Amino acid sequence: MAAGKEFREGSDGWASSMLLYQSAVKEIATKIDILSEEFKHIHKYNPIEYVKTRIKSADSIVKKLIRYGYEPTTANMVMYCNDVAGVRIVCSFTSDIYRLAHMIGKQSDITVVSVKDYIKNPKESGYKSYHMIVEVPIYLSQGPVQTKVEIQIRTIAMDFWASLEHKIFYKFEGSAPDYISQDLRECSEIVSMLDAKMLELNDTISKAVEEQERKKSEERDKRIAERLHNETVKKSMEKNGDNVKKEEKEAE
Repeated sequence: MAAGKEFREGSDGWASSMLLYQSAVKEIATKIDILSEEFKHIHKYNPIEYVKTRIKSADSIVKKLIRYGYEPTTANMVMYCNDVAGVRIVCSFTSDIYRLAHMIGKQSDITVVSVKDYIKNPKESGYKSYHMIVEVPIYLSQGPVQTKVEIQIRTIAMDFWASLEHKIFYKFEGSAPDYISQDLRECSEIVSMLDAKMLELNDTISKAVEEQERKKSEERDKRIAERLHNETVKKSMEKNGDNVKKEEKEAE
């Protein structure tokens, strides 16, 4: 595997590519942080639970290229590996996933290369997540370089399932016993039901809070109206009293 040796020992091409990928991860993470802060400011709610970033290891890149039939070189890595740089966004609810994907896609300097919706179309294993391959410009001294980043957006429950599936995959080297794979698929359905129930509960809570706020507002408006009415009546009575005294004085 001499061609892959440059990954482990380092070369100018490898080092330059890693600089781009690391910078791209920072760039995307910063954009997500700003979007999160803006969302909290406007909606008083943060859709993001946490964000993870990673750069694929040299060994993982080499194995992937060989598995796909490509020579493990830096050039092939840049051309064919879209997930060397990765950002994972973990949300509370499924509705947050599509909201965030839309917000990211609207960024003027981000180009969405491809989208894979494994939530609406889960993998056979039961894996669910929303994947975006994007390109972001990294501004070097010689000019901007478009660099690919894979963004995964999923709920806490989906992330928990995926983490377990990942451990099992590597423990059995991709060939888990059928009964374990079946249990994983069943757990995936449970995760979907949990996400749906939590979203429904969140919507119910939001409506209940809105109803409480509406009632408080109505009661506040009612108190203000009553106070204004009482003040108007009082002023009217005082004015009538002054008129009566004036008439009595004139009569004298």
